[in-house]
Amino acid sequence: MTFEIKGNQFLKDGEPIKLISGAVHYFRNLPDTWSDIFKKMRAMGCNCVETYCAWNMHEKKPGEFDFDGILDIAKFIKTAADEGLMAIVRPGPYICAEWEFGGLPWWIQADEKIEIRCSNKAYIKYFDRYIDRLLAEIKPLLCTNGGNIIMLQCENEYGYYGDDKEYLNYLHDGYKKRGMDVPLFTSDGSSEDNLLDGFIPGTLTTLNFGSRVEENFRAHSRLFPDQPKMCMEMWNGWFDAWGDEMHHTTSAEDYAKSVDDMLTIGSLNMYMFIGGTNFGFMSGANHYEKFAPDVTSYDYDAMLTECGDITPKYRKIREIIQKHVPSDLPEIPADRKKKAYGKFELTEFAGIFDSLDRLSSPIHSDVPLCMEKYGQGYGYIAYRTKLNRDYDDVSLSFESLGDRAQIYINDELIGIVYINEELEIDITAKKGDILTVLCENMGRANFGPKMMRKKGIDGRCLLGGKIHFSWDVYPLWMNNLERVEYSAEMPKEKSVFLKGKFNIDEPCDTFIKLDIFTKGFVTVNGFNLGRYWEIGPQRTLYLPASLLNKGENEIVIFESDGLKGKPEFELVDKPILFETAIEFV
Repeated sequence: MTFEIKGNQFLKDGEPIKLISGAVHYFRNLPDTWSDIFKKMRAMGCNCVETYCAWNMHEKKPGEFDFDGILDIAKFIKTAADEGLMAIVRPGPYICAEWEFGGLPWWIQADEKIEIRCSNKAYIKYFDRYIDRLLAEIKPLLCTNGGNIIMLQCENEYGYYGDDKEYLNYLHDGYKKRGMDVPLFTSDGSSEDNLLDGFIPGTLTTLNFGSRVEENFRAHSRLFPDQPKMCMEMWNGWFDAWGDEMHHTTSAEDYAKSVDDMLTIGSLNMYMFIGGTNFGFMSGANHYEKFAPDVTSYDYDAMLTECGDITPKYRKIREIIQKHVPSDLPEIPADRKKKAYGKFELTEFAGIFDSLDRLSSPIHSDVPLCMEKYGQGYGYIAYRTKLNRDYDDVSLSFESLGDRAQIYINDELIGIVYINEELEIDITAKKGDILTVLCENMGRANFGPKMMRKKGIDGRCLLGGKIHFSWDVYPLWMNNLERVEYSAEMPKEKSVFLKGKFNIDEPCDTFIKLDIFTKGFVTVNGFNLGRYWEIGPQRTLYLPASLLNKGENEIVIFESDGLKGKPEFELVDKPILFETAIEFV
């Protein structure tokens, strides 16, 4: 296969082609679902799949790379090829995507010389190492090497962020020097200033928007009259943040009109075709006036639901695409089986304080430092100190906090401090009491100027208006829960681990309903499904079939704020992303 850009046309094997693509992130969808997703793409009329690459997943530790399982991008691209799809790859280094730190690895923050997304030497050094390893996976899959990858992106929405043209040109030239001989592109907002700051000479300039096709292409048509018109992210929904009043949805009819308008003048990539899930601690956040962490579900009101089900929006867009393609579309595949298994009890318990020395080793600090200074990227961090005198209704305050903390005196929870609220709480305690600040990293910002904000306690911690010294600090990655020792008795503290077993006759997709829980995260058979929080709008966690065993399974829940009833959970057959379950016909 050959693919090239000539004038204002895409050419495949020398013939004009209209790209009809959909976004699928391999790192948000388990590998056993990839083929099903691609079949549904073909049945809707897509001829291409687009994906970001998550640097922070592939290089979790400096210089150590992972391309296995859900991170096997080569297998993902090959599976797409097997289903008859071309591929567009967007390696980063920055991806946004409502993903933790916009896809950048947390550990680059530990380098005091770092400045992201510019010509900073330290940043470039780390990026070069990553891109060398990533391209080793995908270079054999370029269409120029007999594969199905037709285009690669340089950076992402840079026109929203900065104006370092030396940096952008360095990325472009680096791809060329590494033998990336497929067309390169940028994607940006549609305003003239975004395009001027984000474009790179010698690349295709694409746009990101969700509606008003003609209006959004005005500046592009003026600046780049001889390029093909492509919307690289035609947004069909939106993401949810914790505390939103409802799950975001958009009109299928309105989106269908935008797709029709776009295909009339050019090509498009639907963002998202399927959103998938922010497994583990990888959901990102927006941070402007307030910090707005994203929920675990990345349903996005996309063509397919989080678990891969056909939606009315899918069917509506399929009708539109059929008008623009010459042959009849394939039959729509059936959805994967879902099952409600019922309620199960949690029977074993462990308090956070009895577990600290099993999960971590204390680091003594004169004053509390941010999470990154202790070599920690995700999870929770506990700051502990013994008080050396009595305190009567005095202020405990923080200069900066990332992002939310339970304040304990001995084993009693006395209050919660959150970045969006007053970073101060009054405490009363006796000499010899243990003060604990259990702080949660709820996700680094994935967009905007506050991306480099640190997690944990960053800055001075004042007790009674004075700097309080001498702390023992426990980094809690929460990735080694097998070390926790449980008993049959519920501990006194609110922050607890709860464990249970449940048996099933057949592994199917299901959803965990946590009505009596307040805030925390859930693992099943050792896999971290992600965070929950009673403030919603998300009410269930997606549990994919491939994570389940026929027979016995183990669930561990970390609850930070305290239960509101009997320790049990329910496995239901429909997601609840607001007050009611989502049902499609």
